[in-house]
Amino acid sequence: MFFIGQELKEARESSGVSLKEASVDLNIKDVILENIEAGSIGGFKDISLLKTWIGSYAKYLGLNENQLIDEFNEYMFEYTSKIPVKEIEKKVMEINKEKQEEKVSSPYTNPTVKNSKFNYIYIYLVLILAVILIIIWSAKQVA
Repeated sequence: MFFIGQELKEARESSGVSLKEASVDLNIKDVILENIEAGSIGGFKDISLLKTWIGSYAKYLGLNENQLIDEFNEYMFEYTSKIPVKEIEKKVMEINKEKQEEKVSSPYTNPTVKNSKFNYIYIYLVLILAVILIIIWSAKQVA
């Protein structure tokens, strides 16, 4: 990725375009273009969007966008193929856990709501029994 960023930076500097000008012309934040030129992909969450930005930036600078995108794809393949499977599985588990926490449920399907209905039934039964016992006790006191 560093070589792609270096190629983009050299092309921009040789054409006399400032980073700010390119940012305004492409409607891409200058911080993003700086990170692309620096070759740091760690700050990007969406790789497909990054690929789009690289293609747009290359086209803007008059470079062969398809060639740079192919280089990026090769880099990503090399980069991701070196990640251990255990690490990928761990990340997938974390993402799934976050999705479960974000899950919205209705009161009809939420298991905690179903369990709380049983709690109310027990409370009502205890109250009814208490009222019956009080009535019986007070009836015995009067007699």
